[in-house]
Amino acid sequence: MATISTRVLSSSQLQMLARHGERRSAEVGETLYRIGDRTYPFIAIEEGEVAVVDSAGRELTRHGANGFLGEVNLLSGQTVFVTTKVTEPLRYIAVEREEFRRLLYEDGAFSDLVLSAFVERREVLQAEEGVGLEIVGRRDWPDTRRLVEFVGRQRLPYRLTAPAPPADGDAPQVPVVNLPGGAILENPSNGELLRALGIGLELASREEVDLLVIGGGPAGLGAAVYGASEGLTTLVIEGTVLGGQAGTSRRIENYLGFPAGIAGSELTGRAIQQARKFGARMATPYRARSLAVCEDRHVVTLDDGKEVAACAVLVATGAEYRRLPVDGLDQYEGETVFYAAGPHEGQLCGGQRVAVVGGGNSAGQAAVWLARGGALVTLLHRRSDLRETMSHYLIEELERYGVAVRDRSEICRLEGQDGHLEAVELTDGATVHLSYLFLFLGASPCTEWLAEAVARDEHGFILTGSDAGAPGLLETSVPGIYAAGDVRSGSLKRCATAVGEGASVVAYVHDQLAAAAMPTA
Repeated sequence: MATISTRVLSSSQLQMLARHGERRSAEVGETLYRIGDRTYPFIAIEEGEVAVVDSAGRELTRHGANGFLGEVNLLSGQTVFVTTKVTEPLRYIAVEREEFRRLLYEDGAFSDLVLSAFVERREVLQAEEGVGLEIVGRRDWPDTRRLVEFVGRQRLPYRLTAPAPPADGDAPQVPVVNLPGGAILENPSNGELLRALGIGLELASREEVDLLVIGGGPAGLGAAVYGASEGLTTLVIEGTVLGGQAGTSRRIENYLGFPAGIAGSELTGRAIQQARKFGARMATPYRARSLAVCEDRHVVTLDDGKEVAACAVLVATGAEYRRLPVDGLDQYEGETVFYAAGPHEGQLCGGQRVAVVGGGNSAGQAAVWLARGGALVTLLHRRSDLRETMSHYLIEELERYGVAVRDRSEICRLEGQDGHLEAVELTDGATVHLSYLFLFLGASPCTEWLAEAVARDEHGFILTGSDAGAPGLLETSVPGIYAAGDVRSGSLKRCATAVGEGASVVAYVHDQLAAAAMPTA
């Protein structure tokens, strides 16, 4: 038998829930909600016990007196992945979903307890075999790989099953998805899968909002939390997976308030639930295709032709960092593999062996910075002569600080365990022993869809503030359109900074709306 949940409500919290819900009872053997359901109330147990079981009837855990049921899907409305059965005569309080969300907004202690439990429970379900959706397909099929990567980044519990050999040997090589509850999808698109699970918000042909956030990474989520909590109708559009690149980081070590570090998926998962708690709507996967600048509301057209008209638009689409084409890189990212070198990384690397990959000025600057902090630095680049791509003064600085430079060097394999690098193997067979790896292979901002709508620098990053001729630090060349996070020219490329920028945009939006509401003379 699984251990009974240690997450329990206080007597005062039960009393509070009773004022906002309905007291009910259930007998042994009754089902409170089952796999495939879309809606159910928040359930707080006063007396009795409930078992949580998977599709095969295997018991995962039990919740007793003062415990509560549910996980992330209670907030998002997505398909239920488990069944709950009464194992002892039950007295409980049922609070309907909308009232429950309102209580999360009003009661901080209750919100902290419940939201942290929901996130933990989703992580447990992801690790359980036999829970969630089933993808039937061969791993080497392109669409199977697409679906597996997508549901993994969506933090959905799933299992991959090899298909049975076709009887005639001529079956199409496409995967099938068996959904919780019995529905079957044949090679669905990412959007079709999400909407079948009740996750993807189906937008109207035209939406009108106060604040449209394009991009669901830290900057976008920061804006969503503060915008929605301060009364703005807020819609977040994300083309891939909420959380952005930060959500894929194994561990973020320097985020304020987490001295032991925090997994990127956990940090962004909490932010997503927080934004939903305040009423922000999130639509995935939708991609912005064009932006029409208008006097009253700017209009963004999405990839399926739908339009969103917004008083203010925040572009937080981030940048795509070029990654090494080697297996297992994601196991080290955020812990011993980094894409920027700042004070925190400098402290980590003092007295350690470090490699910096790249031949441009940013790689040279990082190598010098780390070497000045006491790291033993090797610079790896693929050209025959560093002078082809790096400024002369930086090459002199590399020599001054003892940085070893290896020409014509490319990494083909990583060695290490548990997120900690020990060495890299080069294509020429050489091995470089190290503890940290910094990648400066370039980044491309996700701004092509903007065309000439706002001013950008020579690399495509969005200009803001004085660089764009705008009064506000985060305002672009067009009033009412803002940029935050990695997509912004001159940004610091830090998770905490991106969150702060996204949150700060909301103050500008309030000022903008207040000015628009003032009567003209």
